[in-house]
Amino acid sequence: MKAKSVAFLFVCSLIGFMVPLPRLFHHYDKVLHALFYFAAAFILNFIYPRRWHLIISGLFLFGIMIEFLQEFSNKIVGKMIHGKFDIQDVKYNTIGLIIGTICFFTIQFLIQMISVKNKNVDA
Repeated sequence: MKAKSVAFLFVCSLIGFMVPLPRLFHHYDKVLHALFYFAAAFILNFIYPRRWHLIISGLFLFGIMIEFLQEFSNKIVGKMIHGKFDIQDVKYNTIGLIIGTICFFTIQFLIQMISVKNKNVDA
């Protein structure tokens, strides 16, 4: 069930990044990149907590792949339907990825500390 859900989210993300951003959100493009990667890292780390290194690597490579695919799709269509490869998008993807992973580990640490404290109180 987890794998199907993650595959579905991957396909939705791929489609979402290939669809042009409405003009209303153009000023928030970098923030949206960071928020998406924050949420993706945070959620995937909770689903697969022992595979955090694969999640970080996979999401980082996914972000680079999306940038290349956007530029490649412009060449296939013959007109600009997406932006060009933007290293700033990759930068903000990475920032969101790092912050999401740090938040995951912080929450995991706090959960463990509370668990240890509750065990000591019960003993």
